[in-house]
Amino acid sequence: MTKKIESLQNKKIKQIVKLRDSSRERQTAGRFVIEGYREISLALAGDAEIVNLIYCPDYLKKELAVAEEKIIAVPKKVFNKISCRENPDGFLAVAKIRERQLEDIKLSNRPLVIILEAVEKPGNLGAIFRTADAVGADAVIINDPKTDIYNPNVIRASQGTVFAVPTAVSSIEETIKFCQNNKIKIFATTPAAKLEYDEADYGSDSAIVLGAEDKGLSKKWLEAVDEKIKIKMRGKIDSLNVSVSAAVILFEVARQRDK
Repeated sequence: MTKKIESLQNKKIKQIVKLRDSSRERQTAGRFVIEGYREISLALAGDAEIVNLIYCPDYLKKELAVAEEKIIAVPKKVFNKISCRENPDGFLAVAKIRERQLEDIKLSNRPLVIILEAVEKPGNLGAIFRTADAVGADAVIINDPKTDIYNPNVIRASQGTVFAVPTAVSSIEETIKFCQNNKIKIFATTPAAKLEYDEADYGSDSAIVLGAEDKGLSKKWLEAVDEKIKIKMRGKIDSLNVSVSAAVILFEVARQRDK
């Protein structure tokens, strides 16, 4: 039988709000929040372990296949409290955090790996996951994370593709070793590069490394890469938003490989 919660003061409802708003709470509890039918569907397809599925009958237009004992029905006022969306679709899940390691990544015959160093803004991180999914990247590896991938804004910006693209959090040293052991050529994005991104050859196993929005890549990365690339800027600024840069370069990689 489906459980019901009608009180805004219910302990489970209060915890969901904390999980939504606090990275520390997510890490302490080992839980995170996924909102939206599409996002939850992709999480289920990616074998995420759902603890509870909260739904609001007043919003529902679709159904999700989740074990009945995990389902909780709530009225609109309760769902609006836990939702972070202006126009919710009536679905929100609590899932278990899964630690993601480099050794869990399975590479294709000609891998494309995206490496992100210290990317801070959740919207940018989520957008890069969407691009990674669109070009069929093998993995996203995150160094020195400034926001966790379980931030609701990352999940929302990714439209759930954070669950569709294999991901790992690792140190720079471990990531470099991973690329070297797998004979993956490393391309670093930096405005100081001489080679333009569309002049590089991405036909072999490739990793694209992108840095923080404000500082770019660290010295460690710039000294370790095989080739440095840039996007030529024709205006008054010298760089693009990191998610835009990622999209421009990754679709060039995809274009070359499709040929």
